[in-house]
Amino acid sequence: MAQEVYSQRALFGGAISSIIPNRFQDVSNVRQVPDHQEAFVDPARDESLIIELLDLKPEVGDNGSATWFLQDLATEQEAEGSVVVEQSGVVEVPGLCYRNIPAVVTTAVGQMAISKGRQGREAQNTVRVYVANLRLKGVTTDVLITAYEPIHINPLSESANTVGAGLAAPALQSGHVPMAEVFRLAVSSFKINDWNLFGSGP
Repeated sequence: MAQEVYSQRALFGGAISSIIPNRFQDVSNVRQVPDHQEAFVDPARDESLIIELLDLKPEVGDNGSATWFLQDLATEQEAEGSVVVEQSGVVEVPGLCYRNIPAVVTTAVGQMAISKGRQGREAQNTVRVYVANLRLKGVTTDVLITAYEPIHINPLSESANTVGAGLAAPALQSGHVPMAEVFRLAVSSFKINDWNLFGSGP
């Protein structure tokens, strides 16, 4: 049975909040993170969760927008063997309504081989990637929530030093909630406390 302790984390100076397990450390305490991003990592499991605010991409349709971002991510990270495992339909979220314009949410899950940091292709790990795209059309913003879960760690990867090479141990085996659940909760608990963050009053 997983015994996970969660906290509501203040993001972007408290303008946004989301519930994330305590085992995930705020990356900005260790290194600089871009202003439009919040990043959390569990170094013991090499799992990470990233929340970023991007300008709305009007050319990307709502249906399958998370899949578009997933594939864009794969291209950006020079991933190999990228496959989309599943994608959701479009869900409207009335709780994220701005001037009567509800947010639109889609999710996608993929699997790809990517390298850590500046490591080359020979050190690629197989990773499951969860992406949620929350489209805040009222403030022309695409919110991306991305979770990374290692499936297989390459012996040449720097991750092998901390979590060991080979198949990653299932989260439940280590007494933790699986990344799919961590991701689902981070998305479902996502809340905007101050719309001024987007340069717009209520």
